[in-house]
Amino acid sequence: MNLKRTFGTVLTILGIIGLIYTGLGVIQKNAAVTTLIVVGIIAIIFFFTGVGLVRNTKDEA
Repeated sequence: MNLKRTFGTVLTILGIIGLIYTGLGVIQKNAAVTTLIVVGIIAIIFFFTGVGLVRNTKDEA
């Protein structure tokens, strides 16, 4: 597996975890709004960057 594809997978997983954390924080209303906004934005960036890396990296076997 390619290093870029592996890094893209890691970024995607981190983005999903961040989005779940943000979603749970919004539902439970137990975290500061600023923290949730920052974590949500970073999670969205990680998620879409990871998906882009996985999608655009060609397999060379």
